[in-house]
This record gives sequence, C-alpha cells and structure tokens, in this order.
Amino acid sequence: MCASSEYLSLVPVMTSLLLVVAGVRLPEDILNERDNHPNSVYSQKSHFGGGRSRPVKTYYQTGEKDTDLPVCSPFSVCGKLDTYGTPWLEKQCRCPGKPCSESAHSRDGHTISDRTKQYKVCEPVKKLKRCKYFRDITWTNIMYPDNTTQQVMHCRCPKNSVAYLIKRHAYQTDNGVGYQFSFACSPQTKLKCQRKEPCRLFSVRKSAARPEVDEVTMSSLCSCPHNHRCPKHHLDVGVVPGRVYSDDAVRTYSGYCM
Repeated sequence: MCASSEYLSLVPVMTSLLLVVAGVRLPEDILNERDNHPNSVYSQKSHFGGGRSRPVKTYYQTGEKDTDLPVCSPFSVCGKLDTYGTPWLEKQCRCPGKPCSESAHSRDGHTISDRTKQYKVCEPVKKLKRCKYFRDITWTNIMYPDNTTQQVMHCRCPKNSVAYLIKRHAYQTDNGVGYQFSFACSPQTKLKCQRKEPCRLFSVRKSAARPEVDEVTMSSLCSCPHNHRCPKHHLDVGVVPGRVYSDDAVRTYSGYCM
C-alpha cells in the first residue's frame, strides 16, 4: 500500500517531465514568459508605463524642449498622443502650472480621445460640457501661416461618437493665409457594409519633420457582417492602396471586411 502511494505521488512529476520532453509548455512557463513575449498584452502594456517601459518618442512643435514652447491658452491641447502603431507624442504648448500629462491612459483626467489619438489639456476635462450631436463645435484647429497649429477644445463628444470636419475657414494675415477647421460630433455608424464596399478609410500622411512616424487618420464607413472584421491598420490584409495627394504627401487606403 505504501509503495502504491509513493508511485501515485510521482505521477505528476513524471507527467511534467514527459510534457517537457515532448515540447509542450506548462502553465507556469506561459505565466513566466508573458512579459517577454512580443505578442503578449502584458508586453504591449509595458510600452506605455511601468519601470521597464520604453520611452515614447516625443516631438516638439516649436523648439527642442518644453521651455521653447509657448504657454497654452485656456483649454488648448498641450500634447497629442498618437497610439496608432508605435505610440508617439507631440508637445504643442506648455501648461502655465504643472506639466502637460504624458500618460498613455485616457482616464488621467486631462484627456479627450478620438479614434487612435489622445488630446491632452492642462485643465481637468470634467470642466468641459458634453457636446450635442451635429450642433456643437467640439474643437477648433487653427493653422497659422508659419505651419504651426493650435487646437482648442470647446466641449466633449458623447461616448461612442467620433469627430468630423464641419467647417473650414481661410483667413488673411500680414504673414500669409491661415486656416481654421471646426469639428463636431457624430454617433458611430451602425450601417452594415454592402458587398465590395469599404468598411474603413485610412489617410496616411508623411511628414518631413517626423520621417520615423506616419500621421494616420481612420474613418469607419460601415459595420462588417457577422463573422467578418474590418482591418485596423493600413498594412493589414484586406487593405487596398488608393489615391495619392502629392501636394500634402498623403495617400489613402481602403479597408474591406475580411
């Protein structure tokens, strides 16, 4: 009876050895490798935070350091975090008090999210009212003649909505022509995609000042049918290159349900 008990106690050890010899990973192996595997969600999370995180590439709209930036006006975007592909941050102005948030978390209290972009403001976003669909201007983008920009937030879009361009206005200054773009809020589309109809449009812009990264804007056009998915990246399977706008260094791509 004692020998039989000893044999039974060895069964788990023998089974583990056989699994290792056969090349089968044990549960503890999977848990130990989760932070190092390139496709692990834990590994991907470490790119944004934690002691071993990779620093996010940072660019400055003006100058090369925070003190070179102008002081932000009320509810101006102080930083734009782009999470499409490898995250990168553009600092646009400096907050008059504490530094602009560089957190990758959208719930840091200073973030307004739209698609793959996080817009950081100096003030708490809870001070901004909720926008009404199609009526209120959620933010204004001002492009100055020297190609610098300023983005001012006016209200927050409701959940499950996206911003879209509602008005474009050109203005004349002593230094040249500038432009003002106004955006409003729209509910996310619930239309089902028809056969051979693209589900998502990508606009990819190359920047001479930031050749390492692409500025990508995504627009969802319709929802894919059951058991199909819409590509989330312009290099995914199911994406077809489209028109090139050479003046703006922009190329469009159309994604189709797969």
